[in-house]
Amino acid sequence: MYHIIINPTSKSGKGLSIWKNIEKLLLERKVPYKTYLSTYIGHVTELTEKITAEAIADKTPVNLILLGGDGTVNEALQGISDFNMVNIGYIPTGSSNDLARALKLSRNPVELMTQILDETHSRMIDLGILTYESDTQIMSRLNKCPEQKSRYFIVSSGIGFDAAVCEEALSSSIKNTLNNLKLGKLTYLGIALKQLITAKAVSCEIYLDGKNVIRIPKFLFSAFMVHPYEGGGFCFCPQADDSDGLLDLCVVGNLPKLLILIALPTAFFGKHYIFPQINHYTASSVRIKTSLPLWVHTDGEVYWKSNQVSISCLKQRLRFLM
Repeated sequence: MYHIIINPTSKSGKGLSIWKNIEKLLLERKVPYKTYLSTYIGHVTELTEKITAEAIADKTPVNLILLGGDGTVNEALQGISDFNMVNIGYIPTGSSNDLARALKLSRNPVELMTQILDETHSRMIDLGILTYESDTQIMSRLNKCPEQKSRYFIVSSGIGFDAAVCEEALSSSIKNTLNNLKLGKLTYLGIALKQLITAKAVSCEIYLDGKNVIRIPKFLFSAFMVHPYEGGGFCFCPQADDSDGLLDLCVVGNLPKLLILIALPTAFFGKHYIFPQINHYTASSVRIKTSLPLWVHTDGEVYWKSNQVSISCLKQRLRFLM
């Protein structure tokens, strides 16, 4: 049995039609399945909680297929209480699809579903978990507080500039238009330039594995990566390995804004470390404190500002069907 959660608004509203093509395959092969449509923010988490709770009660692993974007996968992760009882399959229909890019998943949804059904192979991959430690959290785009003080992520998390770009992109009125024109990357690039101009000077301290301390007087952002890409193809951490139990950090600070304008496009090709103010680190756990509350994201989903968070890597925690 496959439980399939569908985000019908993904791919600029084409998610449901993509599902119809996949459904033909399931019917032809007489594969048992059950579908669920997400209709609001947080609904995927609620659906996943219900599906996996039943699996845990029955002591039977569940095959959960997600049709949507990286944000859909992120929502699903928050609803899983026992990762040993869940196998995840993913049909990418989002705007950035950084997870699919990193895993080199087929761009053909029917072909990808065929691979999942044939159990071509599965692999254990790392998960990240971010915990808000500060009392200075404020609301983002939601009308209510998310109950969780910790959030899992599968692609990346970040604080500062990259999270601010994600937050604005989530409410961008031109995002769908550019996606339809296959120019979705311009959404993030345009917002990035705007955020760069308006960014305030912030200092920070970053603690790696509770030992090494990095102090940055003019901090822009830090990305904590499980996979190499975020933000629609920015290759912030080309070295990231999704099964080594380590987070790869891209830390940017003390960089003049004019130089950032030059450096930013090079990140699409993973060449940004030629700039000495952009640094790469690895750690299994990280704690970061900033002088002002900054936006924080997990897999591009933004709920809070905070000035203190901790991030850890959970080695090979999730079984992924490919």
